[in-house]
Amino acid sequence: MGLFTRTNDNTLLLPFGFADTKTKKLKEYLDVEKIIHVSVAGTRLMGPMTVMNNNGILLPSTVSDEEIQILKQTGLNVERLKSKFTAIGNLISANDKGAIVSSLFKGEVDQDVRDTLGVPIETMSIGGFVQVGSMVVATNAGAIVHPNANDAEISRISEILQVEAEPATVNGGSPFLSSGIIANFSSVIVGNLTTGPELIMISRALKV
Repeated sequence: MGLFTRTNDNTLLLPFGFADTKTKKLKEYLDVEKIIHVSVAGTRLMGPMTVMNNNGILLPSTVSDEEIQILKQTGLNVERLKSKFTAIGNLISANDKGAIVSSLFKGEVDQDVRDTLGVPIETMSIGGFVQVGSMVVATNAGAIVHPNANDAEISRISEILQVEAEPATVNGGSPFLSSGIIANFSSVIVGNLTTGPELIMISRALKV
């Protein structure tokens, strides 16, 4: 679910060839104004390859100039990150209040993240993992976190993103949350393997 899409409160990014019926349903449910069909570095993987809030979009260094021009139709700040890491969506989590950046970057992208997303940033790992983008799903209403995050990490995540964060899983126990969730301030869409108790935890934390 989260591998092929990326959304904020106004715009939904989808890969070329995404079914029209699904596109219409997603647009309606997420209550977004714009749908942008695009590839990123020639792939359909919007989730792992992008980071987006209501201010900007971060992209890997391998993105093409043509893809950047399409993404500029969003009206957002659009920036390539000068890093060897390409799956940046797995390494950065952000809302409109803050961003959590993986320690793998070693500070090399900090200024570009601040400038493009328009938020303060903090570098950290979570539960011993550096893939913080795959472990935190955040909106401007709340955040869910990998269940291995300890109390101190959850508290820090809440402070950085300025929303309450809670541990959760998706798709019947998957702790890597971003792969199974599309979320914005209005709505949350999860994979069909997600259980009732998981839905309760997710909806409570993201306040939908």
